[in-house]
Amino acid sequence: MTDGELASKRTPFSASILETLNHILTNDWYYLDALVDGRRGRACLDTEMPFGAIDKLAAAQRDADMRLMAYCEQLNDKDAIRAVELVREDGSKTLETVADILSHLFVYQTHQRGQVHALLAVTGQAPPILDDYHLEYDAPMPSFDFSALGRKGA
Repeated sequence: MTDGELASKRTPFSASILETLNHILTNDWYYLDALVDGRRGRACLDTEMPFGAIDKLAAAQRDADMRLMAYCEQLNDKDAIRAVELVREDGSKTLETVADILSHLFVYQTHQRGQVHALLAVTGQAPPILDDYHLEYDAPMPSFDFSALGRKGA
């Protein structure tokens, strides 16, 4: 790329904030379904925009987050290497370990939240802190309110 191309103002590839947030949720559903029982499979992704209202979307995302946290809290070392079948977009099936699926899911969520952050940055709404590690080191700093998730902050 040229210096001009590198410096050119660009927008993220996401179509809208609401579409991106729905995309995050449906992918969470897909991977959580595969980890838990795999009954719905690709059907989790059939509707790209299951929620047109942010309040209903937020409630559904909160529910998915709570289910994912509960799933992770019950994992043990043996679970991490368990093979899980994933049905891919072309209909093929692959086996992945629980650990690899969770790693992929968490990185993908972080990437997509970054897209939302970039979309918010070009609006009048200041983007919130989306990805903070909440380490003990950060305790004196303002922390995220985890009370809505039934958790304590750092």
